[in-house]
Amino acid sequence: MQLESHQPSSNNRPAQAPVSVIIPTYNRCDSLCTAIESVIKQTIQPQQIIVVDDGSEDNTPAVIAERFPTVKLIRQSNHGVSHARNRGIEVATGTWIAFLDSDDRWFENKLAVQMKAIEASPGFRLCHCDERWIRNGKRVNPMHKHQKRGGDIFEFCLPLCAISPSAAIIHQSLFHEVGAFDETLPACEDYDLWLRICSRYPVLFIDSALLEKTGGHEDQLSKKYWGMDRFRLIALSKLLRSQSLSEMQISMTKHTFIKKYQILINGAKKRGNDAFVAELESLYEDLSI
Repeated sequence: MQLESHQPSSNNRPAQAPVSVIIPTYNRCDSLCTAIESVIKQTIQPQQIIVVDDGSEDNTPAVIAERFPTVKLIRQSNHGVSHARNRGIEVATGTWIAFLDSDDRWFENKLAVQMKAIEASPGFRLCHCDERWIRNGKRVNPMHKHQKRGGDIFEFCLPLCAISPSAAIIHQSLFHEVGAFDETLPACEDYDLWLRICSRYPVLFIDSALLEKTGGHEDQLSKKYWGMDRFRLIALSKLLRSQSLSEMQISMTKHTFIKKYQILINGAKKRGNDAFVAELESLYEDLSI
């Protein structure tokens, strides 16, 4: 896989990488500006910055037009983050796609470090990195279960999301092969995509924090939706029906599905949530585990 050279140009302008950066956003004008600025300050510049405004009701469009005229702005009614990212992928011109959530920010060497690693390891089509966590304005250390890894990480993708979208750079060809984000999932859409990719291919990992990931605010999807594992069950069931897994992968996936299923259905029964119990039982029976 041949990539463009990223050596500094003679006119001292930042070198350019064949990367389209996609930033989905919804009513986050202030943090969005910080996110965009963190891309503009990269030591090598992306080929394209795309902001997909998913129906914001604040002054996002006006601010982008005034402060960042070179950013490609796509406006749409509110369809969710999966639809927004997919719209960005559709219009992206870069060979590689990098995602950045509008409440996160990259450190200025992120793109350069990852592209250098990709050039040195041309067989990989997904590269991610470690991150610094900020919760409610304070730095926190992630628990061991959130440890990031490289190589064949499918097993570690099963319990929870093992790759942060803001940390990932993905070759365009992977989306043509495994599909894009599932727009029917209101949450855990990234978990679903990483499962599809990592069940087939190893990933490249940079063991350095190259971005700041923020959390604790009220508009996070993890706060909007209860029982996030119910969406993971859907993703696992899709994967089991895909007929793309090895026998070992099927065994691991079934084990994870049953474990999450039992926790969810026991909780639903205790709360007397009969409708959710029926939904879970139907999902289980369809798989004939």
